[in-house]
Amino acid sequence: MPTTTSSQPASKVEHLPLMRLAFRPFFLLAALFSVVSLLVWLGFWHGNILLRPYGGLVFWHQHEMLFGFATAVVAGFLLTAVRNWTGLPSLSGAPLLGLVVLWLLGRVLMAFPMDLPGWLLLAVDLAFLPVVAITMARLVITAKRWRNLIFIPVLLLFATANLAMHLGVMQGDAELIRQAAYLAVLLITLMMTVVGGRVIAMFTANRLGRTKPEPIALLEGVTLVNTAGVVVLQLVIMLGVAIPALLMGGVMLLAALANTVRMARWGGLHSWREPLLWGLHGSYACIPLGLIMWVLALMGLMRVELAVHALTIGGMGTMMLAMMARVSLGHTGRPIRTLPGIGVALGLMLIAALVRSPLLALFPQITHWTYTLSIIFWCVAYAIFLVHYTWPLMQARVDGQDG
Repeated sequence: MPTTTSSQPASKVEHLPLMRLAFRPFFLLAALFSVVSLLVWLGFWHGNILLRPYGGLVFWHQHEMLFGFATAVVAGFLLTAVRNWTGLPSLSGAPLLGLVVLWLLGRVLMAFPMDLPGWLLLAVDLAFLPVVAITMARLVITAKRWRNLIFIPVLLLFATANLAMHLGVMQGDAELIRQAAYLAVLLITLMMTVVGGRVIAMFTANRLGRTKPEPIALLEGVTLVNTAGVVVLQLVIMLGVAIPALLMGGVMLLAALANTVRMARWGGLHSWREPLLWGLHGSYACIPLGLIMWVLALMGLMRVELAVHALTIGGMGTMMLAMMARVSLGHTGRPIRTLPGIGVALGLMLIAALVRSPLLALFPQITHWTYTLSIIFWCVAYAIFLVHYTWPLMQARVDGQDG
């Protein structure tokens, strides 16, 4: 009797559809969190202090869009994909619920620090990514799917950037905070390069009935090595070592050019009728755009912040929305098709990126309006996602399978 009683709660959690695979809770929470946090940021931008978070609202905005929103999407995607990559059961049930609670606790404490010591906030917030990395590493190593090990050091470096941002707040070091945030953005860019290279060409060829172009080994190598090289150089900069702007700019330019050539082979021009496809191609195009803008910033021609937002809104925000929309259909047993309004949502994200980055670089006098529009466009885009996907993500698969 005691055994039966103690196992009952776990059994209920195990069979709760929302806790069957990581994409379900984390995609839902990430979308909702991004809308709420950006509305708070919009209020701050218009002079209303709606929140007194840890580190102040500017730090909170930078940190939470990277280590709140983005990490939730990354965790949801990787912990779901690793089941397909390895053929082994991924995190579900009570363990998944525990990971969700850990993520939520980090968000609550960052928004409402309640005068708790900085080391405690750091410990709670920092724990999430290593847990995701360890969970994923265990499955990849058990199945000996070695090519997927690339995500483990990336996740751990991502956690290192999070640690550095916290240390920057505790030490009052604004430069450390800035460089750590840049490292996080470039790590997400590297993940987009890896994942995009694996799936965008395949999705495009399968949907349009075209032949998938065979990868060119040299081009793939140059793309990944240079994109990873940018991350390594940024890590060195974050650690306080001076790197010549010419070196960083040169590696970034090579990464931008290689990503452009790589993307041009995927048939994106033929995908204009399929928002779930052109959303992916458009988001990937923001990678070379952002890197080239960063090179121009290193030359003193614009602010780095503009390049960062090309990568985060156009690249990260749009690719994550497109992938979430696709994965949420496929893994709930539904046909993969563009639901009403999703094309509008993806278009709004790309417009938000153009407004917030290249347009603002050309017309800095319209800063107030560009900030406001980009925030509103993001919120509307992710609200559309929530309208369509909240119910399916909380329900069992329509085909009766597990997942």
